[in-house]
Amino acid sequence: MKVKSIIAASLLMSAASAFAQREAGTLSFQPKIGMNIAYYTNAPDTRPRLGIAAGAELEYQIVKKFSVSGGLVYSWQGAKEDADTYAGSITATYKTDYINFPILANVYLAKGLAVKFGIQPAVNIKSSYELSTSVRDGSLSDVGININTFDFAIPVGLSYEFKKFVIDARYNIGVTRLVDGDDSKNRVAQITFGIKYDLFKRNRSK
Repeated sequence: MKVKSIIAASLLMSAASAFAQREAGTLSFQPKIGMNIAYYTNAPDTRPRLGIAAGAELEYQIVKKFSVSGGLVYSWQGAKEDADTYAGSITATYKTDYINFPILANVYLAKGLAVKFGIQPAVNIKSSYELSTSVRDGSLSDVGININTFDFAIPVGLSYEFKKFVIDARYNIGVTRLVDGDDSKNRVAQITFGIKYDLFKRNRSK
């Protein structure tokens, strides 16, 4: 009977440590990589572009159930468009890539599970297109599409942490125009996988 009790207690302690909430004052670092499904609003002839999201975030635990985080994420965004020409059907891929700077509030609803929301300024670092009939990119500015350098979005999402592994799902709602004089905006559904490392823990008073 004692052996069973010890085993049960050990299992409970292991589970608790796996889902342990970080103490207030903990600063953690999380490299991450994942996938985007990006598209433009008010562009009915286009369809989503699949891409990569990769970067890192710092998170500071203010209290056990609330933290703030900031990061840098390289994000493949854009859209695709199909067209019929005299030479046959072609697909144009619009490659508008950004460096995103997500600044988030994280509210922990349960051990390991957080809902997050915040703001995300971004800088456009690539604006090109590629045709399915070509292996080279062309600049969007060369065809009269001048992508705005600055973008701003509202990210909302959920994350789940088990031990040091984190899965994060977000939806980034763009609020600035993609180009001047047009109402199209960025929308990005994003899922990433990361590993969280504690860099600093505030000493608790004895």
